[in-house]
Amino acid sequence: MNSNDDRLVPASPGQMAHPGAKPGEEEGWINERLRAIMQSPSYSEADRDADFLQEDEARGVRLQLDYMKAEHVLRAHGIDKTIVIFGSTRLREPAAARRELAQAQCDAAAHRGNAVLRRALRVAEHRVALSRYYDVGRELGRLVGLCGNPRLAVLTGGGPGGMEAANRGAFDVGATSIGLNITLPREQHPNPYLTPGLCMQFHYFAMRKLHFIKRAAALVALPGGFGTLDELFCALTLIQTHKAARIPVVLIGEAYWRRIFDADYLTEVGSIDEKDRELFWYAESAGQAWTDILAWHRQNGSPLLDPHEP
Repeated sequence: MNSNDDRLVPASPGQMAHPGAKPGEEEGWINERLRAIMQSPSYSEADRDADFLQEDEARGVRLQLDYMKAEHVLRAHGIDKTIVIFGSTRLREPAAARRELAQAQCDAAAHRGNAVLRRALRVAEHRVALSRYYDVGRELGRLVGLCGNPRLAVLTGGGPGGMEAANRGAFDVGATSIGLNITLPREQHPNPYLTPGLCMQFHYFAMRKLHFIKRAAALVALPGGFGTLDELFCALTLIQTHKAARIPVVLIGEAYWRRIFDADYLTEVGSIDEKDRELFWYAESAGQAWTDILAWHRQNGSPLLDPHEP
C-alpha cells in the first residue's frame, strides 16, 4: 500500500467518509461499514480489550500481571520482610463468640429435640473456646507493629477471623499491615484494619501463595481449617524441598494442632524424615511466638530488629 492509496478514514469527529467517495447512497454505506469495523472487538487495543484478556491464550499475561502488581505495590512501600499470619476466617472475637453461644443456648433450649440446633450449640461452644486465639493473633500483630522496623510488616490473607485479628493488632499501634485478598465464589472482603494501599486482590492462588512466601521472615498459624492448612503445608513443603529458605514456622495452640495432624506419627511411619519434624514448633501466646521468632533470626544471623532495640 503506497502513500497515495484511498483509505477509509473519518473525515471529522462524528462523521466518517471515504476520501474518494461520491455523495449519496455510497457514502452512507461506507460510513456504516467503517462504524462496523471500528466497533468490532478486534479493533480494540489489546491492553484495553477486557474480553480478550480473559481468553485462555492470555492466561500467561494474567499470571504475570497478578504477580507484577503486588510486587510493584510492596516495593513502592519499601516492604522487605513480612510476618505472615494465617488463621480461620471463622475465628471469632471473644465477645462475638459469647453472644453467638448465648443465642445457640436459647435456640437449643426452645427446641430440645432439634439435632441441627444441638450441633449448632456444640460448634458455638467450641468457637468460644477457640476465641482466645483471636486475642493471641491481635497481640502478635501489635508486637510486630511495635518492633520499630519500618520495612517489616504483618501480612495476612486480608479477610476476617484470625487474619483480621493480626491486622487489627498492627492497626492498634498505628503500624502498617498488608492483606492479600483473592476472588472467590463467595466474595472475600478486606477487613477494615488493613493499611489503605496495601490490600491487594488476586485472581490466582499460585501468585498469592508466591507473595505470601517471597518476603516471609516467619509464618505463624492460628487455629484454622482447609485454607490455613493449605498455606501451612505449602510453606512446609517448599522449605522441606529447599525451594524456599528456612524460616520459623510457629503453630499457635499445640492441643489444637496435634489433633489436626500428627507429625510424630508421620515421622514414625517414615512418611517424613526426623529432621522434617523440626521445621515447625508450637507456641501458646503471642509473646512466646514473637520471642522465639526473634531468637531464631538472631541465631541465624538475620536479626529482624535494630541491634540496639530490646
